[in-house]
Amino acid sequence: MDEALGKKLAILADAAKYDASCSSSGGKGRKAGADGIGSTTGTGICHSYTPDGRCISLLKILLTNYCLYDCAYCINRRSSNVKRARFTVEEVVRLTLAFYKRNYIEGLFLSSGIVRSSDDTMDQMVRVARSLREDHHFAGYIHLKTIPDADPSLIEQAGLFADRLSINVELPSEVSLKRLAPEKRVATIHSAMGQMRERIVEAKEEKRRFSPAGQSTQMIVGADDTNDETVLNTSSTLYTRYALRRVYYSAFSPIPDSSIMLPAKPPPLVRENRLYQADWLLRYYGFSVMEIAAGGANGMLDLEMDPKLAWALKHRGDFPVDVNTASREMLLRVPGLGVRAVDRILQARRYARLRLGDIARLSSGVKRVRAFLIAADHHPANILDAGNLRERLKPKPQQLALFV
Repeated sequence: MDEALGKKLAILADAAKYDASCSSSGGKGRKAGADGIGSTTGTGICHSYTPDGRCISLLKILLTNYCLYDCAYCINRRSSNVKRARFTVEEVVRLTLAFYKRNYIEGLFLSSGIVRSSDDTMDQMVRVARSLREDHHFAGYIHLKTIPDADPSLIEQAGLFADRLSINVELPSEVSLKRLAPEKRVATIHSAMGQMRERIVEAKEEKRRFSPAGQSTQMIVGADDTNDETVLNTSSTLYTRYALRRVYYSAFSPIPDSSIMLPAKPPPLVRENRLYQADWLLRYYGFSVMEIAAGGANGMLDLEMDPKLAWALKHRGDFPVDVNTASREMLLRVPGLGVRAVDRILQARRYARLRLGDIARLSSGVKRVRAFLIAADHHPANILDAGNLRERLKPKPQQLALFV
């Protein structure tokens, strides 16, 4: 890699680190032919996890961090004094192929600031994906961050070459978007997401290829005073309306020279983690937004423990539940039991009455489970009534090692 290209990579990989919506899970398998390279199975490299637990690497970069917009929460906004750089289409293609051949990556995540116009920027991103697929027969994973007000025909082309497309919803509320990113429009964003869903559904019905891994979005949290309940309600609406694969939460941290002035906020990364846990409960555990929010106070999640445990501690009257007779829906609400563990329990209890030792072999969270569950040889008795149960169950702070 020549020195000039290396400098660009350092700038544009660093600029891409704030984009959270980077995942390859759900992609349709690809295998390159005899004359191709790549398959979907350092600087600019991010790690993503597939549903089966595999960790894969993607080259995560911006085409450019120049931008016409001046969003107050964005480090790459027009008025920011950050170092700027811009890749050519050919440079992105060359980097992707070089990283793949060195076995550094299994795919590409490409986003961009807006230069000249939305159409011009989107066209260059499409050209990158087209060149990789058609000129170099690249069969690795490609995720393109699309631009809401770009010409729909460009989005259509992007879906032919990318495994996943995504559009940033930006902020949880329209009021906040108007205040912090006045050049962007909620209606434009939602219209583009709706069109993308239609294309994905049509492609599946017609058995043709268009963004087979679906679409996702990213939401900035902490740049305004929106509470967690509102954030989750917005996410729930997006999942239902646009059949999203994932909403990614990106914790806002103060940006130099930003016009955003906020009072003291929860630790941003802790809040981001709790929102991901709550989102998981919303999607896979049958919880409603209202139930999840009830685990905390004033519409905010409890930062000291995961939202499932927080909910259970506020609903002790629903416990303990009998592991040998309880419904799947109720077992999913037991702290310490995940979806896989519950499904294994349902299978195993068909043949024998389960004991606490059996649960320990099926779940790593037996310390929490024992307070909320009845087994053949176990009853929590008065544990649920203990005044110090919260202190006993919440994660203990750990001293980080200074020397390893």
